[in-house]
Amino acid sequence: MGAVVGKANSGSLSISETKLEAKMVEAMQRRAAKGSVMKSFNSIILKFPKIDESLRNCRDIFQQFDEDSNGIIDHDELKRAFSKLEVSFTDEEIDDLFAACDINEDMGINFNEFIVLICVVFLLKDDQNAGQKKVDMGMPKLEATFETLVDAFVFLDKNKDGYVSKSEMVQSINETTTGERSSGRIAMKRFEEMDWDKNGMVNFKEFLFAFTRWIGIDDLEDEDED
Repeated sequence: MGAVVGKANSGSLSISETKLEAKMVEAMQRRAAKGSVMKSFNSIILKFPKIDESLRNCRDIFQQFDEDSNGIIDHDELKRAFSKLEVSFTDEEIDDLFAACDINEDMGINFNEFIVLICVVFLLKDDQNAGQKKVDMGMPKLEATFETLVDAFVFLDKNKDGYVSKSEMVQSINETTTGERSSGRIAMKRFEEMDWDKNGMVNFKEFLFAFTRWIGIDDLEDEDED
């Protein structure tokens, strides 16, 4: 996902990204209080095929919202998509989401960016509805997948501060590969793949972009471009 690296190298976050990150961190901290059903990093890996299938099935939803069929969802299309999903975000919140998830800054949300965006929406809306009926975006199977991704992040975030650090990644991998000398290198490789702004901490959005690469969603993007 070369476009991600390009933006990461700028070394700075926009105001919209900063505001969105603060909301994500707060939501994840509250979600972390419930704990995680994941017992090891292997338990996350074992879910890759099912998650992959679910996210690829999201293609139909993406195409529905890509009204002009140009391969990206522009700002106006995103606003109309939120209306169809009956998700009540303010115009400012939609602007922040669009800016933060438009990684290659082409004024449009491509398929893997859309997956990340809609999963962030799930986290934020579920947090707003805490203690009430869980958010219903009309996509029960996809929402179950999003919950799995949130749960995976909670497993990695050992100190429940809303971020994953290098030491937490090492700890998570070691819980799976006890006694294997390669576990530290595996953890560092996975962490580097997630920490694309190179600040030593991984937020939920970075985790999601890395996850789409791990399960091969980027490969699907490449196929569509050929």
